[in-house]
Formats: sequence, structure tokens, C-alpha cells
Amino acid sequence: MAGSEPVTSPDQHKPGHRKAGRIGAVLTAFALLAMLCGNHEGRVENLWLIGLAALLLLIVIGDVVLRRNGLRS
Repeated sequence: MAGSEPVTSPDQHKPGHRKAGRIGAVLTAFALLAMLCGNHEGRVENLWLIGLAALLLLIVIGDVVLRRNGLRS
């Protein structure tokens, strides 16, 4: 019979700096968008830069919403 203790990972015992992670992700997204003014000629690079910046921002927004609703600790 298994114990009644919940199974947790080591990073749940000592959480990192959430606010620093969010700020870092947003700054990285802005840095990616700033690269649009580069010296490249193709449109594919623009799509990648915009897509990666949008993905980072969606992850941050999703994390904020889940934490606000109490679905993540």
C-alpha cells in the first residue's frame, strides 16, 4: 500500500524566481521583435521571430492565468 503523501518533484520544494522568469521571457520576446529591423531579406526569418515572441508571451500569459485560478502552485 502506497503512502498518502503526494508525489512532488525537487523543483516544487524550492521554487525559483517566478517574477524574474516572467520579466526575462517578456524582455526576450521584445528582443526577438527588435530583430525584425535587421539586415535579412527573406520573410521566413520574420515569421520565425514573430512566432517565437508570440509563443513566449502566450506561455507567460497562460502561466499567469493558471496561477490566478489556482490550477498551478
